[in-house]
Order: sequence, then structure tokens, then C-alpha cells
Amino acid sequence: MKIHEYQAKQIFAKYDIPLPAGEMATTPEEAREIATRIGKPVMVKAQVHVGGRGKAGGIKKADNPDEAFEKASEILGMKIKGLTVKKVLVTECKDIASEAYLGVIVDRKSKKPVIMVSAAGGIDIEEVARETPEKIHKLEVDPLLGLQYFQARNLAYLLYSDRKIANQTCPVILKLYKAFTENDCSLAEINPFITTPEGEIWALDAKINIDDSGLARHPEIESMRDLDAEESAEIEAREKNLSFVKLDGNIGCIVNGAGLAMATMDLVKRFGAEPANFLDIGGSSSPEKVINAMNIILRDSNVKAILFNIFGGITRCDDVANGIVYAVNQLKPKVPIVVRLTGTNEDKARRILQEINLPVTSSMEEVVKKAIERSGMTQTSMFEG
Repeated sequence: MKIHEYQAKQIFAKYDIPLPAGEMATTPEEAREIATRIGKPVMVKAQVHVGGRGKAGGIKKADNPDEAFEKASEILGMKIKGLTVKKVLVTECKDIASEAYLGVIVDRKSKKPVIMVSAAGGIDIEEVARETPEKIHKLEVDPLLGLQYFQARNLAYLLYSDRKIANQTCPVILKLYKAFTENDCSLAEINPFITTPEGEIWALDAKINIDDSGLARHPEIESMRDLDAEESAEIEAREKNLSFVKLDGNIGCIVNGAGLAMATMDLVKRFGAEPANFLDIGGSSSPEKVINAMNIILRDSNVKAILFNIFGGITRCDDVANGIVYAVNQLKPKVPIVVRLTGTNEDKARRILQEINLPVTSSMEEVVKKAIERSGMTQTSMFEG
């Protein structure tokens, strides 16, 4: 789950991370009132769940409250990467002497939290990693021992040769790691983390992503969810206990099990097409769950074929087949459907689907190839030629 910058700063404030004064506004009048309270030049920053706000004109400086009103009027209502700006953060403007990056992520390869710091702050860390990876310093943290003071100090001294600034930065790294672990984050970052000409340090920006699996422990963070910023299909899927993420392809995928769903998407890409979604129906195979899944996928006009990939372990293949038949009869889809079923009651499931003339196979490669062919695309493998 993503949250806005102003919300991430609310969490950081609980850990005494140094933050400029600022408040969220939904109207130009509120922006002017906040700027008046701050009493200094401010930055008016669009609050949307995408990057590139500055390049899109979503971050503007205002020297006084009336300018804050004007800048907020320009930003509120604008679209950034398809998302309408409905909130702005009005925050104190700081003079910048240097910019750095501080971040914590979960590294799947090492299965540990990894702290990343870079003196090349203020730009996308992905760009730094791509063009000058030597500027990023990484530290894997033992999740049982946690981040130690000497490790945070070493990272701080990799950023700053000035002992005073490095010694101020060390506690911030420790606090950032604590915020990351205590709130079940998948990402917590400050970019830029700045120094001022006077030698002060400030977290000018804040970004936090929360692991959805940990939200049950954090109802106060769950309440921060901005439904306006999420895909309506993803909201509906969550309400119906489906794991769904919309993508930009045209092969709709309905799979049971997250690992199998990922493998299915990889195979679709291998043969030259693009998946339209990640959708895991889980262990339950009730007809209602299948029809909910198909309903969501069929509303995507980009979808040209639907691919079912079901492994029947605990899930019974015939239950899924009955769900598919029910969904087809109810929804009458106009796009082709192909099915791969293997496992418990596989033969029975095949007979059920043959009654409505749906092609069934036990091969993952074959079902993906069929889905691509029936979608009207030319199938090509990236391993061929």
C-alpha cells in the first residue's frame, strides 16, 4: 500500500526525524492559511502516488501566502501521469547546500532489509543505480540483530566528510530503519535528505510503502489509504478477497497461487506478449470467486484473451471448472478463453469444460501459446533466433 508524502512525514515525525514545518491542503484558501502560519517561503507539492511531480509542474515555490494560494490553484486539479491532484503539501522552504538519499528496502535475494545511502540525492535512485551505481552504498541488516550504531555511523561517514554533519545523520539512519521495521514497510526513503548552508539536516521528502500483509497490525495506517489514487478494479478485488494488480498488457490471467501467477506472467512475456494483470484467486475455487475474477478482467478493454492456469492441490480442478462454466454462462465473454488444469479431479474438470467447448491442456507453455494466438497476436519467443 502506498501513502502520500504528507502521511509518510506524519509517521517519520513520530520517530523525531527532522522535518520542515508543513501541512496538507485541499483548497487554495487552506494553502494560504498554512503558508501564513509557517511565515516563511514555502513549497507547494502535489500529493499523488507517482514520481516525477517536479518535472510535471506539481512542485512550486511560493514566497508569501498569496503566492501559495496562486500555486495551489495551479496544481490542484492538474493531472500527473493520469492521476488528478486533489491535495497539496504546503511545507517550509529550506536552502540547500547538499542533497543525499537515505532508504531502506526489502531485498528478496538476501531475504534481509537493505539500507541504501547515496550522496547523489534529489534524483530518482533508479537513475543513479543505472548510470553511476558506484555512488550507492548498501548494507544488508541482520533482521534478528537489527541495525547497529556503528553500522549507521559508517554509512553516515560514507556520505559526509564533515564530522558534525555525519554525527547528526547517524541517528536519522537508525530512526529511519526503526520506522521501516515497526510499520511493516516494504520501502522507506528520504530523497532528498539535505544539509543547509548553516549545517542543519532535514528530510525534505518522504516516501513509504507498506507491506499489505502487515496492515492488519496497523489500522491507523490502513486508514490512510487513498481510494481515489487506486485502480477501481484493485479496490473491488481486495473487497472480494482476490489478489489483483492491473498491468498494461492484453492477456488476462486467472491463476491460483502467487508463485504460479508470477510464473504464468513470465511465460506470457517469454512468448512475446504482455500480461494484463496479476490475479490470484487463492485456494478457494467457488464459482462466485471465479465470476468475480472474470468480471474484473473483462472490464479491461485491453484484454484480448483470458488464460486460466490452475494447479489442483487442495483446490479441486472440477470446482474451478464449474466456476468457469458458471461465469461463462453468466457473463458471456466476447474474448477467447483458454484453460490449463492439472491435479486433483483433472479428468472430471476436462469433461465439464468440454461441454462448453473450451480448450483444455495440462501444459503451461501450450496454454500460453494458445492464449497469445487467440488474442490475435503473433507469438514470438525471446529465446528464439
